[in-house]
Amino acid sequence: MDDDELIARLAGGDESALRELFGRHAPWLAARLRTALPAQDVEDVLQETFLAVWRSAKGYRPQGSAGGWLWVIARRQAAGWLRRHGHEAGAVDTAVLDETALDDALAAAGRASARDPAEAVLARADLAAALAVLGPAGSAEREVWRLLYVEDQPVAQVAQLMGVPQGTVKSRAHRVRRLMRTALVGRAAQEEGL
Repeated sequence: MDDDELIARLAGGDESALRELFGRHAPWLAARLRTALPAQDVEDVLQETFLAVWRSAKGYRPQGSAGGWLWVIARRQAAGWLRRHGHEAGAVDTAVLDETALDDALAAAGRASARDPAEAVLARADLAAALAVLGPAGSAEREVWRLLYVEDQPVAQVAQLMGVPQGTVKSRAHRVRRLMRTALVGRAAQEEGL
């Protein structure tokens, strides 16, 4: 059963679907959150994330990536955590978050609380390199990334905002995922070779 089907079952109240989604996605979500949050708080943010997934499942539209949808929810939960605890962790002020401010806030929290500060710096560099391959702010790929994955807009809304067909948005989203994946894998390979 794919993620879209699990989310549909979850929207119908199937608790086993939530457990299955958690089993599939919690490990990689936790790994990404660990680069920005203190290790002892990652589990709490994950629990808040999957509670929000439970509440939001009825509004899910299987037009994009289920993993992207889950990451957007996790990022929102992390942003909430930073708003509540950011000053204690020495993080930047997260009162106003734009497309890069959350990434900056997550990275700042990671730098303040990571066991190895070098890991936080590398994670931020990885993200910056991955975003750089999308082109400058305002470019088509960067806008698709921002609208779909940062603002969690549905494909139809993104198409309308950008004035292009939905198929164009989907193909650009595919290109964005491919470019970012390649950039992140390439950075990881470079780091291993050092």
